[in-house]
Amino acid sequence: QVQLVESGGGLVQPGGSLRVSCAASGRTSNIVYMAWFRQAPGKEREFVSAIRLKGDYTYYSDSVRGRFTISGDNAKNTVHLQMNSLKPEDTAVYYCATRGIGSAAVGLPNDYDSWGQGTQVTVSS
Repeated sequence: QVQLVESGGGLVQPGGSLRVSCAASGRTSNIVYMAWFRQAPGKEREFVSAIRLKGDYTYYSDSVRGRFTISGDNAKNTVHLQMNSLKPEDTAVYYCATRGIGSAAVGLPNDYDSWGQGTQVTVSS
């Protein structure tokens, strides 16, 4: 079992920046990918970004590529998501998730077996 704790959400104005972080504990030896998903009110949970911890391969959704940067520390089992040029449509609860090897597709929520409680990110003037 892996436990995940997110931190760093908050309120920011459009165009601003925010960093969210996720720390994993427990059976962390099983973790291959750490990812961020988000869910806005009334919408489906959507993939934001992922990182393969060994090798630092990174993945982004089209909606955040070029604005968000994911980074990870394999030794500390942490992942960070630096969010720049934030837009109101980025407003959502951001969830950290982990999985093992699994399929090559990294953006499918059902492939992830551990989830954090989420942290609210609000982009508003």
